[in-house]
Amino acid sequence: MTAFEFEAAEAGEVGWAQLAFDASDTTGFLERFGQAMEAAPRDVSGEIILGAPRGDAMYAQAMLLVDSNDPDTILERLQPFAEIAPLLDQSVALAPYAAVIANAQDGGHRGAGTPMSRGGLVRHLTPELSAELARMLRSGGVQFFQARAVGGAVSDVPEDATAYAHRSANFSLTAMGRDASWLNAQWDALEEHVLGVYLSFEADPRGDRVERAFPPATLERLRALKARVDPTGLFRDNFALIPDAAAA
Repeated sequence: MTAFEFEAAEAGEVGWAQLAFDASDTTGFLERFGQAMEAAPRDVSGEIILGAPRGDAMYAQAMLLVDSNDPDTILERLQPFAEIAPLLDQSVALAPYAAVIANAQDGGHRGAGTPMSRGGLVRHLTPELSAELARMLRSGGVQFFQARAVGGAVSDVPEDATAYAHRSANFSLTAMGRDASWLNAQWDALEEHVLGVYLSFEADPRGDRVERAFPPATLERLRALKARVDPTGLFRDNFALIPDAAAA
């Protein structure tokens, strides 16, 4: 993109919750989170984050936002999430929306090494998918796993209206680990559950990532546009679009 047009919308105070869970029943936790999120009204959104197990225990953090400044509404919306697993800690507050999205710490990070990232869009956290994800997480090879809600109003837009497709997905999944070969093997085994790829969370350089991100008709339109506005391939980093022969 070389230009954007923004239409601002006023945002006041919202309900902002951070919940810590005992997710040792990892399969059940993932499945119940998926059910709670899909059943929630559209004024609720959020994500869960899990890491490697600590002994036999697994822990999870949920970050949830309720688009309301009414305390009773906020608590009502959050109650189903509080019941998906034993709560270890909780923080629920009214906060300006600007404060919620500006919570990153200043300064450099202390990360080490180059993490491998795999991602995918899925319709549901089914019992089968939840069990496979739990096995992967329990292995200890994933340092960071996120399930992020992406349903709601996103699905009101036709899938062929924009480059972003797979709008029937309710969740975006991301896993990060240090061993690329191991993580690729684990993630490839989940392929039957994945609608498509969201490239911002994908680091697998093999094969058909672009084709998995865009449906055929959308990819054809994008390649024709690429051939017209960037025929020399100036923009070619990461998962570049390569014009097909017909478009070229």
